[in-house]
Amino acid sequence: MKHWETKRVWVTGGTGFLGKVVMRKLKEYGCREILATGIEQGDLLNPAVIQKHLEFQPDLIIHLAAIVGGIGANRLRPAEFFYQNLMIGVQLMHESWKAGVKKFLAIGTICSYPKFTPIPFKEEELWNGYPEETNAPYGLAKKMLLVQSQAYRQQYGWNSIYLLLVNLYGPGDNFNPASSHVIPSLIKKLVEAKESGAEHVTAWGDGSPTREFLYVDDAAEGILLAAERYDKSEPVNLGSGMEISIKDLTETIAHMVGFTGEIHWDTTQPNGQPRRKLDICRAEREFGFRAKVGFKEGLQRAVAWYLDKRPE
Repeated sequence: MKHWETKRVWVTGGTGFLGKVVMRKLKEYGCREILATGIEQGDLLNPAVIQKHLEFQPDLIIHLAAIVGGIGANRLRPAEFFYQNLMIGVQLMHESWKAGVKKFLAIGTICSYPKFTPIPFKEEELWNGYPEETNAPYGLAKKMLLVQSQAYRQQYGWNSIYLLLVNLYGPGDNFNPASSHVIPSLIKKLVEAKESGAEHVTAWGDGSPTREFLYVDDAAEGILLAAERYDKSEPVNLGSGMEISIKDLTETIAHMVGFTGEIHWDTTQPNGQPRRKLDICRAEREFGFRAKVGFKEGLQRAVAWYLDKRPE
């Protein structure tokens, strides 16, 4: 608590899904000076907007802002995902260093790992191949923040750190079909199928790929633990250590929402990366992070939130 009482913190993407939870936890930890920005407060592609926000004089920047989406959005907008994520991150980190910000925490993505990374993904494997094609532009743009972070530490002694996150889920997630990830997309699809009396739903791929998911509150706690305790240049995985196939995930959500129809798999659509599961030892060793919320418990909370809060 005492660590945060005197800190001034700028959270980019602080109005988003993860950002709102990080903001809540910062306040719970006693942080009094917090700036949360989203697109409503200006486009971070514009250096003048960054410079204006830096007048807040933060001690710490937690950079969550990103252009994100599932496989469909990544296939449709690869250039946007590459350019915007790269340029926002590069300019923000550079301007923050120039302004004398004491610490910068950059958020990377599991999409940066090579397509056929051995399971579980160890941080040392990050450069041993090209990412899965459907989200490579996004993954590579985010990985450049690690390069920049390490370069600025090497040349300027600047304290910036880099975390690699898996897909998040939980209450307050993005359920917009055009940009949502797999869990909110499936919840919405299966709830609507149940309510309409549909006999079947169609899911992408063949259901064989595996994914790892991290509950949003756990992610926020891990980020703040790293911000407080970690000051090294090596990247750190932030995940839960679980692994579930898309087929099992779909069937689990169908059971939770009460959909009893058939699930058809559209194998003309891409599967994405074959398997994803992180090695999470470094996070626990370096700053004591381990996920607390079990997957089914977190999934039930996400389903309950959607049923209660969804727009009419």
